[in-house]
Amino acid sequence: MVPGPTLACRALSCRAGGRTIIEDLTLEFGRAERVALMGPSGSGKTTLLTTLAGLLPPAAGRVLVGGVPLDEQPELRAGLALVFQSYGLLSLLTAAENVEVALRAAGRAPSEAVRLAAQALERLRVAKFAGHLVEELSGGQQQRVAVARALALRPRALLADEPTAEQDETHRALVLDELLAAADGGTTLVVATHDPEVAERCDRVIELRAHRRRSRSAL
Repeated sequence: MVPGPTLACRALSCRAGGRTIIEDLTLEFGRAERVALMGPSGSGKTTLLTTLAGLLPPAAGRVLVGGVPLDEQPELRAGLALVFQSYGLLSLLTAAENVEVALRAAGRAPSEAVRLAAQALERLRVAKFAGHLVEELSGGQQQRVAVARALALRPRALLADEPTAEQDETHRALVLDELLAAADGGTTLVVATHDPEVAERCDRVIELRAHRRRSRSAL
């Protein structure tokens, strides 16, 4: 039997700011698939990712995780991780604590959360800032902490909103390599990006434009 998609949406419509951003959209994302979402600002990339992550209820349609409607089993959100464009870090906590809190919320024991957080921060080259408050970090460093937090959770699907936007060339390559490594390990990866180099390293590109979408292979 061929396994179904890890993540999908059916006839999805989303509203934001009093207007329809996404209308009647159906998509599927397979296990370990690497998908780039592209399109101009305002085309719905962020709205789509937030809805797929279960953080924004759709105006119509459904999100499914492993074929199960997310609204029927909201606990499935635990298998989804979102890297926010605005990072979504807690300013009163250190870099390490931001990762550890997410791991503890996912059910990890305190000692394991500390260990996994340290490993993730090391991979993203922000380990030396582990004890720094978020407000003491640059935008690029905060972004890498946010990516580290998502990767540490080892999610079933990882949704990332412009995860390389604040990075210089060296760190952009690092972030992308780590995200793609997660996909190599079986995680479904959906990345909203304006960067053609990021899109080229994905398996498929979905272009969102004015309530429409077009899918093409990136290979």
